[in-house]
Amino acid sequence: MARERIVIGLNGSDDAELLIRRAARILERTDGGELVAVHVRTTGGTAGESPQVLEAQRRLVNDLGGTYHTVSATDPAPALLDYARKSSATHIVVGQSRRGPLAGVLAGLFAGGTVEARVVRGAGDVDVQVVPRVPPQRNAPRRRPDLGRTRVAIGFALAAALPALLQLLLAAFDHSVATAVLIQLAGAVAVALVGGLWPAVVGALWSSVLVNYFSTPPLADLAISDPQDLLSLAVFVGVSVAVAGVVDGSARRSKEAARAQAEAATLGDLALGASRSEDTLDGILAEALDVFGATGAGVFSCREGTAQGSGPTSGPSGVRGADGRIWSLVAAAGDTAGWEHGVTGLPGSTAEPVDADTRLVLFGRDVPSGESRLLGAFAVHVKAQLERRQLAVSRREVLRLAEGNSMRTAILRAVSHDLRTPLAGIKLAAGGLLQRTVTYTPAEERELLETIDECSDRLDQLVGNLLDMSRITADSVRPLLGPVRWSEVVAPALRGLPDGTVRVELPANMPTVEADPVLLDRVIANIVENAVKYAPGSGITITGASDGMGAATLDGYPSGELRIIDHGAGVPAGKVLEMFQPFQRLHDRPQATGVGLGLAVADGFVRAMGGTLTAQETPGGGLTMVIRLALSTGSPGARHAAGQPRQEAT
Repeated sequence: MARERIVIGLNGSDDAELLIRRAARILERTDGGELVAVHVRTTGGTAGESPQVLEAQRRLVNDLGGTYHTVSATDPAPALLDYARKSSATHIVVGQSRRGPLAGVLAGLFAGGTVEARVVRGAGDVDVQVVPRVPPQRNAPRRRPDLGRTRVAIGFALAAALPALLQLLLAAFDHSVATAVLIQLAGAVAVALVGGLWPAVVGALWSSVLVNYFSTPPLADLAISDPQDLLSLAVFVGVSVAVAGVVDGSARRSKEAARAQAEAATLGDLALGASRSEDTLDGILAEALDVFGATGAGVFSCREGTAQGSGPTSGPSGVRGADGRIWSLVAAAGDTAGWEHGVTGLPGSTAEPVDADTRLVLFGRDVPSGESRLLGAFAVHVKAQLERRQLAVSRREVLRLAEGNSMRTAILRAVSHDLRTPLAGIKLAAGGLLQRTVTYTPAEERELLETIDECSDRLDQLVGNLLDMSRITADSVRPLLGPVRWSEVVAPALRGLPDGTVRVELPANMPTVEADPVLLDRVIANIVENAVKYAPGSGITITGASDGMGAATLDGYPSGELRIIDHGAGVPAGKVLEMFQPFQRLHDRPQATGVGLGLAVADGFVRAMGGTLTAQETPGGGLTMVIRLALSTGSPGARHAAGQPRQEAT
């Protein structure tokens, strides 16, 4: 049995949801099928379309499992029928025309009937269902495209002055009534070009009075003696009004075309930026400032859990609007001062709905109705960017959970093998000492005790690194930043190492850096231990720049550097990034040497303190680890308390 395929004819009106849901109910009564929504866009219907409404229709169709298509045509009925035949549709759902009785009669005389009537006649064996539409609101008449108040005012002034000037010109020579009518008709056309229809109608009536008084016998009298002159004046008024209407329509269409061309260019830029993933929310708002000439633009939301905005006042707190809802600023560009008094109804501003809980507000500009469609397109792009932010947050959360799962798996693996090795050593040595049937010499007892001590130290280090890595992965490291001197943390970090293993050559004048001394101690200890492990006997040196300052900066702040240099085998360039990953061992070293968390923990702690840890090749062979931290300003945590973001070194 063939699957049902229902084609829904849409014209961009706001009641399309009724047609879509009616088609979905028809599809539910069948054994399954396909829902296809077709938006037939005509040249005369684009002005009344709302981008938000179209986007909502598209989303509704997609949510119902259907597909949404757009076709352009001069006549919607043949276009819809042609699409239905090409897609092998079994049903067509269209809405009933909203035209009044007179418009329906005229459509039947000149166009062969209404759209739905022609679809029914031409559908053939395809079932057609006509859905009654919601009656239009009488209090919201469709406005004609506005030529501008200034232009209309100039048109009325011209309608008053130009006929009089033309009549003065006619008074300079003998002329007939026909000549006067033709010259005044040219004036009516000029008035229509400038001010539109109504100034031209006023001008035509005023011209007819002047021609009657000054050019139609008897002169200087409004009476007309010759019936032909009366007919000439009547024809003149009718022709003037008709020509004025045509010229007015042409002028308005030209203005609409210019506006549509500008809108198309702007929408093209937005679409191009979206396809390249260049459209950020701040970028869209900045472009809105240029397009609409506003002083500021902001996106406001009253939803819980909104993605953090970049505006200076965005955050969990907000402002209670006139509707009783709490609005907060998500993103802003330009001057948005005054929004604290509410989001909607601000004088000299325009609020465009993005969705039920979000508004796009332009400050310092009352957007006219002719630009509302373009503003709606910006609102659609804002909604897309907000959804992209939410997807990015969800993606980061998923990645964090995946990393957490990987970390837990690796920790379990480490516990199952790496932690059992020192535990086995402790168990074996302690069990030997507890054997009463075995007598040990003092040297043997000391060796067993040293084994217990060494294995306990290894176990403590392993557990410490595992716990530290878990804190870093969970983003729960909260450093206590303050002024720290390098020399204060280097000596404690080298405790337990044999004398002469590491050579310390720190300049005496190294300035203080912003760091947590406990975390920095662990960082240096882990790096030095890694160098001792992988470059034994090569000579390890800890040094700093001669003035204690690094060549790079952090967030524009001067930084201090500490260099830990070894002369071992070094690390291949392709392995440098992997070196900082958890559970990585160079050259597949055996697990008895550790679980491969030392550098990962060190890198995580340095980043938590707002610094960077990088690896460089040592001249002559080996590896140089460079710790960069911002220089201290003197007060504990001043740099981070100021809300400075943490960035990579530049």
